Amino acid sequence: MNYSDFQHLKLDLKPDGVLLMTLNRPEVMNATNARLHWELTKIWDVMNHDPNVRVIVVTGAGDRAFSAGGDLSWISETAGHPDRVAENLKEAGDIVFNMLACEKPIVSAINGVAVGAGLAVALMADISIMAEEAKITDGHVRIGVSAGDHAVISWPLLCGMAKAKYYLMTAEFVDGKEAERIGLVSLCVPRAQLLDKAMAVANKLANGSQHAIRYTKRSLNNWMRMSQPAFDASLALEMLCFMGNDIKEGLAAVKEKREPRFPSTENSR
Repeated sequence: MNYSDFQHLKLDLKPDGVLLMTLNRPEVMNATNARLHWELTKIWDVMNHDPNVRVIVVTGAGDRAFSAGGDLSWISETAGHPDRVAENLKEAGDIVFNMLACEKPIVSAINGVAVGAGLAVALMADISIMAEEAKITDGHVRIGVSAGDHAVISWPLLCGMAKAKYYLMTAEFVDGKEAERIGLVSLCVPRAQLLDKAMAVANKLANGSQHAIRYTKRSLNNWMRMSQPAFDASLALEMLCFMGNDIKEGLAAVKEKREPRFPSTENSR
């Protein structure tokens, strides 16, 4: 594949081998549809094999969102359909492990809200820099599915089990200052300074010892690779939820801007 094959990713090679990758669906807050989700499985290998690229910086188009998660219409089309659920299971795993396999350092500039698959990209980056005003949430339980994507493989390592359980089970939003305080992101800065800071970090990495930096990334990523059995289980359980009734109510509640009345809650009384 070539860079021109990607419809929803804007790719801009800067000096010193820094490639700025922008999730580019600003009209829907960079939400992931089927095409963008698929593109996020493929782009890492393309950049990894580009000899002109030393470091990748990823951000979202516009000033509202890094990525608002999965497009609701796409999720609706997936729920209850085994073939589409199986496809999403594979792609969700590919996003995470292809980012781990990419030897080039990845820096995320989290410029606004980040949810779901978009949050997976933001937090699976090797260095994550977040605007103080931005807010993130895994968000899965809000629509009636268990935490999947990246969460089980990364959150306990980043912020500890107690905080991971709290935020993943409640789906509360976390702003940049709190995310940095608990270790969920590397740094937070005022929004106006975000991209400059991300590019400064990227340039520092691009001008450092490439072997030393890449091998350090590879070594540290083994902590996440050791968690693959738990990660695979989390993806399977998330996709099991896509075959149930709670997700239908969760999606309806989001569309109607009301609190959900999950069937599993009603049936357990």
